[in-house]
Amino acid sequence: MTRILLSPLHRWVWLDTARRARKLLRFAETEADGGRDLVRAAELTPDPLLRRLFLFHARDEQRHAELFRGRGAALLHALSAPSSPTGYRADWLAPGERGLDELRIEELEDGALLAFLHLSEKSAAMDFASYRDVLQHDPSTRAVFEEVLHDEAYHMNYTLSQLVRVSPQRHQLLLWRVRLSRLWKGYLRLALALAGAISGLILTILYFTLLAPFGYFAKRAARREPTGWLPVSSERNASLDRQY
Repeated sequence: MTRILLSPLHRWVWLDTARRARKLLRFAETEADGGRDLVRAAELTPDPLLRRLFLFHARDEQRHAELFRGRGAALLHALSAPSSPTGYRADWLAPGERGLDELRIEELEDGALLAFLHLSEKSAAMDFASYRDVLQHDPSTRAVFEEVLHDEAYHMNYTLSQLVRVSPQRHQLLLWRVRLSRLWKGYLRLALALAGAISGLILTILYFTLLAPFGYFAKRAARREPTGWLPVSSERNASLDRQY
């Protein structure tokens, strides 16, 4: 249902070529960061099976970064051609991106990390599927998401199965903890965005209701007040002469 409601928004976001290229390049950075986190997780885990799986996952993330980077660079190159009618626009809206949570590998046990990875991969797969569905006009970018989605399905499955293996009694609790943490962080991001929008609106209202009228009356008063040297009458000059 959510995908259906957001489909027009995603279609509009991905319609602009410049914005599409920038989003792909940001996805490349996120995937590369995720790969580095997984390599660090492989170094820290005492579980040999998880070590192999994390390294395999990290290799996939690096490959995804290369796919996104290559396609984003190709779109930017196409934009630089003189015949291209599309220019750069403000990228003020970018829904559904990954990498919004700061992952501290050293502070997480294997179960908590697997729960985090599972829900992150699930969320990414939903977002990427939505983007793929609105990219009929760009088959090359659509093919990139198709390839990435194939790996995301495997990542979702292995993280869940390994979570059940390493934490058979607590895996549901760990998943709910991650869900609540993501909801709380999402609420904080929304609250900060609303606070910024409201403060901007209040400042705009104050400008037009207080500052603008004060500026208008100040200009009127300045026009009424005499400026520069005033001429001295002859009577005033005579009076000054008598005094001295």
